[in-house]
Amino acid sequence: MTTRRQLIERAAQTAFGLSVLPNLTSLARDSPSSSIPGFGSAKRIIFISVKGGMSQIDTFDPKTLSNVKGPADAISTTGDFQVTKYLEKTAKIANQMSIIRTMTAKIGVHGPAQYFMRTGFAERNTIKHPTLGAWAQHYLGTSHDTLPSSACINQGPRYGNGFFPPSYSPLPILKPSSGLPNTKSDGGAAGLKKKLDLAQQLSSDFIAKYQDSQVTAYREFYDHTIRLLRSEDLNAFDISKENKTTQQAYGDSAFGQGCLLARRLVEAGIRFVEVTSDGWDMHKDLANTMTDIAPSFDQAYSTLITDLKQRGLIDDTLVVLATEFGRKPKFEGSGRGHYPTCFTVGLAGAGIKRGYCHGQSDDHGATPDKPVTIGDFHATIGHAAGLPLSEEYITDTGRPFVVGGEKAEVIGDMFA
Repeated sequence: MTTRRQLIERAAQTAFGLSVLPNLTSLARDSPSSSIPGFGSAKRIIFISVKGGMSQIDTFDPKTLSNVKGPADAISTTGDFQVTKYLEKTAKIANQMSIIRTMTAKIGVHGPAQYFMRTGFAERNTIKHPTLGAWAQHYLGTSHDTLPSSACINQGPRYGNGFFPPSYSPLPILKPSSGLPNTKSDGGAAGLKKKLDLAQQLSSDFIAKYQDSQVTAYREFYDHTIRLLRSEDLNAFDISKENKTTQQAYGDSAFGQGCLLARRLVEAGIRFVEVTSDGWDMHKDLANTMTDIAPSFDQAYSTLITDLKQRGLIDDTLVVLATEFGRKPKFEGSGRGHYPTCFTVGLAGAGIKRGYCHGQSDDHGATPDKPVTIGDFHATIGHAAGLPLSEEYITDTGRPFVVGGEKAEVIGDMFA
């Protein structure tokens, strides 16, 4: 709820482009979520984006009704919940993670739903929203002197800095086995600097005439890139430097290599890394598609959790398992359609309860008993990252935003 002082402050910013009441801002920005356990426990975040809509019933929320149950039987885990047989390795590390079986949303189209899950806001033509990595960079600053604060693996940064500066955009790595692309330009870092200096000279008149923060931001981005190219931190992007046993443990799939690279990057100092697992849009032939895709996912995800634990990183690394929506409960022997009303996501590490299941769906996997919105999910992740959830960011057009949206609430039960 907006206080009178916040209203006055916002009106001043909108009308005059500045804050005439700076002393009132801090009074309205104390985050009440800091009293909930787990605040600031996540120093780094690996955000796994399962693209296509993971079927909750065929993975983390198995059912027994004949017209609902999929091809795989339910199996017990080391946690307080069951999964299907497609996730046998994940079942063994379930005591290191928690799941939310009651996610709910109203968007059932892939593109808009993916945008929603990755930003916490519904897509609009008038504005672009940032990912959690950009929010964290805004509130917490950069995470490393040389490395970027965010990266995305197996997919370009379609959703990134949003209304924040371009330097908040994640570094894209489309093929994890190849590492960071275009790092060996003609002349190396020195050659690139000469080219950028020449471009700066050619555009100097334009820059002097049209002062713009975005132009400055891009220049800072290029300067940061040059520092990275000159640094030994580039080694973090090379998964071939891992021993063969570790490489084999993650598997040779794009997702497995992406998870290995993500672990290397957060270990090196990148705060937020997104890894995409594609191919989960199973309208037809679910049985064969799950047989093809689930083993590599199961192997890589379980190895990531195990690897982080063995390296002593699990207690301050949050591993997010997210998908844009679930699949329809009714199974007719082939596949399932889109279903945003009830689906499952997961969290592991960084203050999260171990082996816990938040909420339950009904016998059909169709209706949640404790609905959790995507905004709530983002607020919970932001809480773990130590973000001031009640602090508004005012865009250049005077619009206020907070992490997850103003109605979002932290799921306190997820934290130990």
